[in-house]
Amino acid sequence: MTDSSPYRGRLAPSPTGYLHVGHARTFWVAAQRAAQHGGTLILRNEDLDRQRCRPEFVHAMYEDLHWLGLHWSEGPDCGGPYEPYSQSQRRDFYVEAWRKLRDSGFIYPCTCSRKDVAEAASAPNNEADDEPLYSGKCRARSDAAQWTVPAGVNWRFRVPDREEVAFNDRHLGAQHYVAGSDFGDFVIWRRDDVPAYQLAVVVDDAAMRITEVVRGADLLKSTARQILLCRALGAPVPDHYHCDLVRDKAGLRLAKRHHALSIRGLRESGWTPEQVLEMQA
Repeated sequence: MTDSSPYRGRLAPSPTGYLHVGHARTFWVAAQRAAQHGGTLILRNEDLDRQRCRPEFVHAMYEDLHWLGLHWSEGPDCGGPYEPYSQSQRRDFYVEAWRKLRDSGFIYPCTCSRKDVAEAASAPNNEADDEPLYSGKCRARSDAAQWTVPAGVNWRFRVPDREEVAFNDRHLGAQHYVAGSDFGDFVIWRRDDVPAYQLAVVVDDAAMRITEVVRGADLLKSTARQILLCRALGAPVPDHYHCDLVRDKAGLRLAKRHHALSIRGLRESGWTPEQVLEMQA
């Protein structure tokens, strides 16, 4: 982002469960940063996971965010110049990006199962939400052009081996990752015909003119992957601000499995928005 660019930030919840305290903290920071820059805040409904996303969670998402005092100028509920703002309605954008990556040789079809990848991983995976380091079994394939649609196989992005991906996080400072070592060839489209998180957010952030991404520190490594995707697609790289994670008493980061710490549950227990935002798990 350049200093002359109008600030555009986003809230990007996934309705696979009720939002929790960690979401509240991160989304509040995102809203505050947009306000401080006199910018625009966008709500994007990241509902690609058809098996886990449910209408009641979408409804709760709107209610809980408004209850916290968050407001946005563009989103599924209010429209805007870059609609649709729900990922389930943006498939054409993702297919177009898949074709561009396929035609440019950045991706290849992978027929390895999740079990195969886990068993053949060349390095242990220390992050629960991270992909195992791919062994490269299908990396030499050159038959990508035979696929006219992405369905049926996983599609992996071929990372530039040993290339350092560096960026300056607006909160956590200088970050450095080495492609092929810290992360391997990663999935951008799943065999069940769903675009992966890495591709969808890059495509949407570019299309919606997002200038700064505010999210949790557990996604720092994803930022390195997404920078490579931005370069491959010729998309601008937004600034990033990764928030400190809210953790439970055992030191584990909060997730949607922590039902007792959902915003909805705390609301129903009589908590105020201020208490939720100030909560130290």
